[in-house]
Amino acid sequence: MTGTNGGRPSIYPTLLYADAKAAIRQLTEAFGFTELSVYESDENDENGGGIVMHAELVQGNGAVMVGSKGRGGVFDAAMKDAGTTGVYVVVDDVDAHHRRAVEHGAEILMPPTDQDYGSRDYMARDVEGNVWSFGTYAPETGG
Repeated sequence: MTGTNGGRPSIYPTLLYADAKAAIRQLTEAFGFTELSVYESDENDENGGGIVMHAELVQGNGAVMVGSKGRGGVFDAAMKDAGTTGVYVVVDDVDAHHRRAVEHGAEILMPPTDQDYGSRDYMARDVEGNVWSFGTYAPETGG
């Protein structure tokens, strides 16, 4: 069900941090990631800056997605008791993928939904409580 993505990764680990800005600094400065994009809310955090809603950091031909804990939304709520990571997997046909997950009894946290940034995705929880997102969004990583 996955296809070629023009050199784009098809799996993106997704990490939520209490201080996403500090995490981005460490990932870029200490671990050599390159900041591809950072989207902040208009709402200020305790340090006076915007809350990191979504960021993409690149390392080689891979990437991670980073966000702030407590930012609201379905993913933030799903991750509340699941630890700090989730996995995002690019699929060609979200609706067919979702149907298969439902047929196999997966716990669906969000049905297929069109997102403002152009993706169509859904969210599910695996048998150990890990959160998986499947969608069409595959950001360019420059690699």
